[in-house]
Amino acid sequence: MITIYHNPRCGKSREGLALIQQSGKPFEVVKYLEDVPTLEELTLIINKLKLKPLELVRQKEAIWIENYKGKTLTDFEIMEALIAHPVLIERPIIIEGNKAIIGRPTTKIIEFL
Repeated sequence: MITIYHNPRCGKSREGLALIQQSGKPFEVVKYLEDVPTLEELTLIINKLKLKPLELVRQKEAIWIENYKGKTLTDFEIMEALIAHPVLIERPIIIEGNKAIIGRPTTKIIEFL
């Protein structure tokens, strides 16, 4: 089953969800701003994405700029920031089994499906 970590207010996330719906494959939607990933879940997501935690951060968000930019943070501290402020999590994240992608641009989602 496909899982999409989705923010309904984000156009790219809505486009990603539409592509998954059109694929006809079974999927579940996680509205991660409401259902914030735990540290364990976030660790699994990052491992499946094969990224460093910083690569999952939306670094142009005001919360990041005001509170974290320019600081030397450990991976654990970055993950704590993502959990405390889930709006900082890049989106959409598409997961199927042990593979995952950040669906930007949406052509990545098409290739993934």
